[in-house]
Amino acid sequence: MSLFWISTLALIFVGIAFIVLPLWKAKAQDDDARRDELNKAFYKDRLLELEEEDAEGLVNNQEELITELKQSLLDDIPAPEKAQQDSMDAKLFILPSILVFVAISYGFYFKFGNIDKIEKWHEVSERLPELSKQLMNPEGVSLSDSEMIDLTLGLRTKLYEEPNDAMGWLLLGRIGMANRDIDTSVGAMQKAYKLKPDDVEIKLGYAQSLMLSGDDAKAEQSKTLLRQVLRQDSTNLRALSLLAFSAFERQDYKGAVSAWKAMQMLIGPDDSRYEMLVRSIERAKSKMNPEATLDKQVPITVNLGSNVTLPSQGVVIVSIHPADGSAMPVAAARIPLSRFPLKIMMSDDNNMIEQRKLSDMPDFIVRARIDQDGNVSTKEGDWYGESAVSTLGKNVSLDIDKQY
Repeated sequence: MSLFWISTLALIFVGIAFIVLPLWKAKAQDDDARRDELNKAFYKDRLLELEEEDAEGLVNNQEELITELKQSLLDDIPAPEKAQQDSMDAKLFILPSILVFVAISYGFYFKFGNIDKIEKWHEVSERLPELSKQLMNPEGVSLSDSEMIDLTLGLRTKLYEEPNDAMGWLLLGRIGMANRDIDTSVGAMQKAYKLKPDDVEIKLGYAQSLMLSGDDAKAEQSKTLLRQVLRQDSTNLRALSLLAFSAFERQDYKGAVSAWKAMQMLIGPDDSRYEMLVRSIERAKSKMNPEATLDKQVPITVNLGSNVTLPSQGVVIVSIHPADGSAMPVAAARIPLSRFPLKIMMSDDNNMIEQRKLSDMPDFIVRARIDQDGNVSTKEGDWYGESAVSTLGKNVSLDIDKQY
């Protein structure tokens, strides 16, 4: 702000100079000098005329006329006091003129110069580190819409001053994605990538923005970037997740399943994300198999009874059996023990043997058991539940509330 005030003061001084200089000079003296010059010119012209008239015999008293002409010239010389007074009168206008000029200049600025927005801009620029830290902290409080706008403004200002800040462009790209401004996101990520093409985080951010653009060519470029990341680090979960999402969106369900299964192997069944991956894989497989339509699937909801105490570890085994209660399941799935109610979709992808399909069963029952040791043959102490007889395509709900 100090630079701003110095600049405005400099302009004010220039304006004052244009006001003061004309007033400071004695305008009356300038007028008197011009009048003297005119009188002299008139006197000389009149003398020439008198000489011509005398030569032609038109005048008899040339000397008297010349004397009168000289007298009239002397009478037209202004008094020094009057000239000085005129000069003083002009100088009296200097101070009021300066005050009026300054008042009008700053008055118009405060009225139409949006000084409140400039002050807000400087305030946001000062808060940029705080807002950036808050945005990057996954456990922090999410930013409000106004804070996101402030952060964008501050970032753009910083990047204007420091255009080679790759992390700044990365952050602006992430904000663009959060605001669904894909053009801004892609542009910012592209600049970050040009500055640091080997940075993994920038590659992932750029790939994600390209993926969200909806352009096929950009989607292929995104896929190339993700594969580059995986060549550097085959355990990068974010790269695998983005690759799976990209494959699913392009209806490459086999590729999506492959990426999600790789993620399952990396995180293990105890991770809270494992169940989500199971559902994603099931969804992709249902897309791969056109016959596995909704009327040939079984949506299942498993609830936990109020009398059940969850063990510290284990898995939930959900199995579908013939309606007669046969112990041998037709289809089964293992889900990591996490939160309840547990929702799962089962289809022919969960069949135990190829010759015996869930889609061929007219009716069935669903059983769910919390297996504490991972051994399906031991049941002692395990909690379980069983549904009523149901059919394909209908929602099945059961409660785990009994114990072996």
